Amino acid sequence: MVTRSHAPHEDLRAWQACYRLAVEVYKVSRNWPRDERYGLTAQVRSAAYSAGANIAEGLAREGPRELHRFLSISLGSLAELGFALRLAREIGVIPPTEWEPLEAMRHEAGLLTGSLAKAIRRQR
Repeated sequence: MVTRSHAPHEDLRAWQACYRLAVEVYKVSRNWPRDERYGLTAQVRSAAYSAGANIAEGLAREGPRELHRFLSISLGSLAELGFALRLAREIGVIPPTEWEPLEAMRHEAGLLTGSLAKAIRRQR
């Protein structure tokens, strides 16, 4: 019987932070207004998903140059998520009590992803 171990990207703290963030974004946005389903809800979910997915994809590619490129894309997705969450807060879609923990998680994910990108860039 062959057992599968977890994927290599799951060991990265940056990926772990992005994954936790995506899970929370999906949970919180579940209760957003129906008229935002194709607007802010779709945008925040897409950006949160993309942040972690790009780390996984980058690690699956060949070499540090490709990984760095995908980490940069992940950072862009985290910035996009920050904008969308802030907008959602300002227009009353998400209360500050829900926004604050998400923003803290997004900030942590950005720091970890940025640190990983810098380390990879030094290897190139």
